[in-house]
Amino acid sequence: MDKVYLDYRESLLNAAPRMMEELGMETGEDFLGMGVFRKDVGLSNEEKQYLLSVIAYLLSVQVERGDVPSTRQYLALARKTGMNVNCLDPLGRTALLIAIENENIEMIELLLSHGVEVGDALLHAINEENVEAVEMLLHHETATKGEQQLLMQGVPSSSFTPDITPIILAGHRDNYEIIKILLDRGYRIPKPHNARCSCKDCITGSQEDSLRHSRSRINAYRALTSPSLICLSSKDPILTSFELCCELKQLSKLENEFKADYEKLAVKCQEFAVDLLEQTRGSRELAIILNHDNTSGEEQNSDKVRLSRLKLAIKCKQKKFVAHPNCQQLLGSLWYEGLPGFRRRSVLSKLAIMATIGAMFPVLSMVYLIAPKCSVGQFITKPCVKFILHCSSYLVFLFLLILVSQRVEVMKVSKEENVVVTGVKQELRGSQASLVEWVILAYVGGLMWSEIKQLWDEGAVEYIHDMWNILDFFTNSLYIATFTLRLLAYLQVKDERERHNPLASVDREHWPPYDPNLIAEALFAAANIFSSLKLVNIFTVSPYLGPLQISLGRMIMDIVKFGCVFLLVLISFACGLNHLYWYYANKHASECAKFKIPTSCDRKYRSFANLFEIVQSLYWAIYGLVDLDHAELQPRFEHEFTEFIGKLMFGVYSWIALIVLLNMLIAMMSNSYQLIY
Repeated sequence: MDKVYLDYRESLLNAAPRMMEELGMETGEDFLGMGVFRKDVGLSNEEKQYLLSVIAYLLSVQVERGDVPSTRQYLALARKTGMNVNCLDPLGRTALLIAIENENIEMIELLLSHGVEVGDALLHAINEENVEAVEMLLHHETATKGEQQLLMQGVPSSSFTPDITPIILAGHRDNYEIIKILLDRGYRIPKPHNARCSCKDCITGSQEDSLRHSRSRINAYRALTSPSLICLSSKDPILTSFELCCELKQLSKLENEFKADYEKLAVKCQEFAVDLLEQTRGSRELAIILNHDNTSGEEQNSDKVRLSRLKLAIKCKQKKFVAHPNCQQLLGSLWYEGLPGFRRRSVLSKLAIMATIGAMFPVLSMVYLIAPKCSVGQFITKPCVKFILHCSSYLVFLFLLILVSQRVEVMKVSKEENVVVTGVKQELRGSQASLVEWVILAYVGGLMWSEIKQLWDEGAVEYIHDMWNILDFFTNSLYIATFTLRLLAYLQVKDERERHNPLASVDREHWPPYDPNLIAEALFAAANIFSSLKLVNIFTVSPYLGPLQISLGRMIMDIVKFGCVFLLVLISFACGLNHLYWYYANKHASECAKFKIPTSCDRKYRSFANLFEIVQSLYWAIYGLVDLDHAELQPRFEHEFTEFIGKLMFGVYSWIALIVLLNMLIAMMSNSYQLIY
């Protein structure tokens, strides 16, 4: 800076020799040795202002050099001459800001004692993370009345936007000492309003400047996610991190323009919660953290496992927190609590233990119902044992479904031939339920009772968030509808027999198309499919098959997205083909109905009969079940152009559906699979 000043002085003297002569000065003659000239005679107002500006520039030079005595002399001179001590250097900095940047505490104290304007100096001190300067400015603020409100709201003319307050800027810098100083003095960050808020302030702010309104919300959340601020201002830092993460994820969906910013802040909150979990040094500390529940007023007992905080982490989708080795180690010890040393056994030994426990599930269940507090009853309540018993029970349920699907009702063993004889009575309309079906009904009742208990414990909102619960509810509803229709069919046939109606004993091929028995069988078949697919849920416990289940879940979402695009393409081509073939389809239908003409009754001419048939034909064309000749016209219609356009439409549809859309679906599903593995 000395060189800069000397260059400036030399250029000044060379550029204004006439001014020096009029002032009666000699070149190089100084009053203080720093270019302050001794005489001030015969100056015009413009020249005085010019010289004062030169002196003001020299003041900023002295400050940057850290020359406190010279600066004190200039400040004393400023009182006599009225020099502007708040002048700006070529970089737009005041003397106070220069002192802050150079971390010259003595200079800052000197400038504040001479009443220089503070302006946004506190923000600059926080930005430079100068703790001593911040304390000094805050002390000066306390002594200066009416200054605090200005600092809390920011300075409009400063280098920072008006929404940047000292505490927000300190949160951005994540400086623990500065944040603590500000919090001790009462600085707080007001919680930003919800993105959907329609209060007067939000509406006005959005209308005046929507960008500033959105950026102010981001700045506030960037400060609120500061780990130092969370630790100093929150009684429960982990809970605060979870709540902020949920809010930020929601905001990322509402404000797509700033989605990347909100997602980065959400990841920051997740990592902070994981870092806190990393500090646990023992199982007792870990249990206290994971069992903590703010909703309960009573002190949590770490010996009784509730895992309230872990459940909250799952609810908030804190994957890193849940997947942390500390959490997984505790969960593993709780899972195998009833089977010590189970994880260290061989595979055959594990299978033998699980088979033994699973085979005893009827006896163990009865013991638990009779004496739940006994040692055996307590053994059943262990997570791993309970899981094995539930799996065994469900496998028996699936076995019963297989028996019913194979139409096994009565089983008799012949003593002479030692074979199994199967009696079948399903061809009778309105037949009574078999023994196996009654057992299935009892199973369904137990499954429904389990779902009702879960719904009561968790609440409707939490219950429907799990897709498996929705699948269970739908499956149980199908079973109840099946047995209800079977009962209705039985009562209907019984009434027909009492009235001697011949429909009561007709063969199956003559049943009404919407007979309750037929509808019940269709619903039962669908319920069997869903019940069997539920076995996929058991894959969760396997480290090899568990990720596969998650990949399948993600692929289902890909299929739904693909289905929206495919449905649009399907309906578009169906409407076009329907408009092209409507006359020929009606002609074939009328000729087939009236004259039974074989060519008109050919099934391939029904592929484009109406919009519904066209949609079906185009769908099955994906699997190669509809050929190109279905788009041909009968030879008696000499409309080659129409037939060409129809085949062209069919070909373009096949190209889009098979080559473009199908490969797009494969790419989407492959990407979802790789995200897990």
